[in-house]
Amino acid sequence: MNNVTHMIPETAIGARRLDGYAPVGRAIDFLAAHAGDQPTLEDTAAFVGLSPAHFQRVFKAGAGVSPKRFLQYLAAQEAKRAMNGGEDVLSASFSAGLSGSSRLHDLFLAAEAMTPGDYRRKGEGLEIRYGFIEGPLGRVLIGATDKGVCWMSFAEEGGEILHLNEMKHDWSAASFIEDENRIAPLAENAFSFALNRKLGEPLRLHVRGTNFQLKVWEALLKIPYGACATYGDIARDIGSPRANRAVGAAVGANLISVLIPCHRVILSSGVIHNYRWGVARKKAVLAMEGALSSDAG
Repeated sequence: MNNVTHMIPETAIGARRLDGYAPVGRAIDFLAAHAGDQPTLEDTAAFVGLSPAHFQRVFKAGAGVSPKRFLQYLAAQEAKRAMNGGEDVLSASFSAGLSGSSRLHDLFLAAEAMTPGDYRRKGEGLEIRYGFIEGPLGRVLIGATDKGVCWMSFAEEGGEILHLNEMKHDWSAASFIEDENRIAPLAENAFSFALNRKLGEPLRLHVRGTNFQLKVWEALLKIPYGACATYGDIARDIGSPRANRAVGAAVGANLISVLIPCHRVILSSGVIHNYRWGVARKKAVLAMEGALSSDAG
């Protein structure tokens, strides 16, 4: 078992307030839930309580694409799943790795050994500071040790207590301190990364897992922004081509949503399923990445 610190380049904190993401997150949830009805700009603006013109500006500033563009990619996802007949395109996307032209930032990895005993103690001696922050894809709970972000979950469903208890369960021996001032700059950098914006200095991720899980999570980091891979792709990449089920378990064990992109793993049929934070959330994240990647291209 190992303790791994991933470093994702960060950007300087902008003047935009984090709570400005709140209507963006609500709008994305609304569009994802009602994509089949093709809601108008006016419908979505009314849902979040803004005028259409103001909502258009707020959404584009927070998400990087227009509401119409995001809705188009939700529809495109469903069309691709309906037409997909195999793994060829997915495998090709996966094999592009970090060198894909749509990727704006490099990922750097540093690792240090963790004994089996340390792993079993689940954070004994660690202090985790945490906060609930509004993000472009909804409200999130972020936890961080002095080595980096160790937890990030979508906290809309079930209430804050449920998600806080889940984090405390996975790091059961650590001590916890609510500290939004510490978490806010980490959150802003995490959101910039999620929106594929250019970053400067590293944002660190503190990851705890078995050797097999770490291999799988490193493979996830190779999937280009805006692309997907299958469980079979991941299994082949880590040298265990028959380990699809084990790969699925390791993907599901990821504690840091979006930054370690477990949402980019789908079935070979193209079906989106089995996301820790809900299938609707997974579809929304993939649609956002697809729209941003296409516009960047």
